[in-house]
Amino acid sequence: MPSIFDTDLPRNEANFAPLTPISFIQRTAEVYPDRLAIIHGDLRRTWAETYARSRQLASALRQAGVGKNDTVAVMLPNTPPMVEAHFGVPMAGAVLNALNTRLDPEAVAFMLDHGEAKVLIVDPEFAAIVKKALALRESNAPLLVIDVEDVLYGAAEKVGSVTYDIFVAQGDAAFEWEYPGDEWDAIALNYTSGTTGNPKGVVYHHRGAATNAISNILEWDMPKHAVYLWTLPMFHCNGWCFPWTVAARAAVNVCLRRVEPRAIFDAIRNHGVTHYCGAPIVHGLLVNAPDDMKAGVPSGVKAMVAGAAPPASMIEGMEKMGFDLTHVYGLTEVYGPATVCAKHEEWNELDIGERARLNARQGVRYHLQRDARVIDAATMQPVPMDGETMGEIMFRGNIAMKGYLKNPKATEEAFAGGWFHSGDLAVQYPDGYIKIKDRSKDIIISGGENISSIEVEDVLYRHPAVLAAAVVAKPDPKWGETPCAFIELKAGAEVTEADIVAHCKAHLAGFKVPRAIVFGELPKTSTGKIQKFELRKKAGSAAAIDV
Repeated sequence: MPSIFDTDLPRNEANFAPLTPISFIQRTAEVYPDRLAIIHGDLRRTWAETYARSRQLASALRQAGVGKNDTVAVMLPNTPPMVEAHFGVPMAGAVLNALNTRLDPEAVAFMLDHGEAKVLIVDPEFAAIVKKALALRESNAPLLVIDVEDVLYGAAEKVGSVTYDIFVAQGDAAFEWEYPGDEWDAIALNYTSGTTGNPKGVVYHHRGAATNAISNILEWDMPKHAVYLWTLPMFHCNGWCFPWTVAARAAVNVCLRRVEPRAIFDAIRNHGVTHYCGAPIVHGLLVNAPDDMKAGVPSGVKAMVAGAAPPASMIEGMEKMGFDLTHVYGLTEVYGPATVCAKHEEWNELDIGERARLNARQGVRYHLQRDARVIDAATMQPVPMDGETMGEIMFRGNIAMKGYLKNPKATEEAFAGGWFHSGDLAVQYPDGYIKIKDRSKDIIISGGENISSIEVEDVLYRHPAVLAAAVVAKPDPKWGETPCAFIELKAGAEVTEADIVAHCKAHLAGFKVPRAIVFGELPKTSTGKIQKFELRKKAGSAAAIDV
């Protein structure tokens, strides 16, 4: 028997619209058309202009044959075209694949093929990498390559058939884009190494992107017309959804091609920056910068950190500068941050050591995430909230991926039991706050970037002198963690540490190359399995994550 609240009360266009973050720019352009939206060198664009260019991009993509669920890849730094892509690509019904600009050509080629990209937009800084990647593609499918020109970088080799500004100019600034037919439709594709050498394609939906963007506002109490500095790469989990957050707040995107302390401090002083995000290395650069570089920097800047717990020295250094640090935690699969170490006013009365201990926790779920719990993976029941019982951090709710592209087995495993399994081991305290005690066994987080140990090991095994190899995380004061390689050589083989590093550099992106090489027999089980936990002890990685 139908309920009286369901009878003759149908869902229709007047009372229901799919959630999508691209609606944010439409409202902001209508309400605050003349407010500043983008700063990039001498370039200034309003929200009306940014909205018009995004619509032009969408229109030009449609004219080029791009439609619903087609992939548009971009290899861009934090520049205006990257901001526009976060709106223009989904306005065309397409899916944005923001490629990690630090990757090697082999990885880029794999992603272009696996994601079935129809268009690739390239910044001049990465033209050489892209040229090599295009030559390595296995797919024969046509790919429209578009070259961005940026006066802040200068001239570079062209790898495409048209420049970005000319391509955008072909579009209609009044293009009538449509809401997604379903908020479950894909909006973005982000690759993560996960726990295997082959990257996995994480698919985001419009609902998740919108709800995480709104949650960002709520976690930070982010005001209208905030000034946001792009120290966090927009290729990383779509900048933790902040391109859409900034639009929702009619805020300012202060673009930054390179993350350098002087450039950051100059931007904060010159443009009145109020908010920025980054991995621990970014905040460390600022804390450890010379005092004269910090001169005149206003207090009250809000900073968000993820990737590792902020140590007492970082918290103290940020407070000395007058910055307010917020610690968040998440993964690519949950749109970047999905928990926050929500601070309490009474914490301010505690000494720095105790504040650091409390702020080192990964915290509680984001506002619009349904749940984040520490769960016993064997029973799928929450562990006691005693701060001692270990379990796995799991998520469920709006802020979770659709799944892994073309990988049903991995998707099924990730969502087993109705929760997303993070792979991170943690405890949960009586106040509900989560604290990581160990990381996924095969992942190294260096400067906020995930490095698959298996991928590095595969390269090491390709060296003719290597009999066995294992890679684990080694604590690093600058990067948080770096790869440490333990290598067992073949009988009679002679090779130096420099030889191994050179071999890795020939096959891996620079940040994935081991910073430490240790030669010797590897500890193994009776069945010949390498005992990585013993190697972690030698490298000190356990101490790096156990507070």
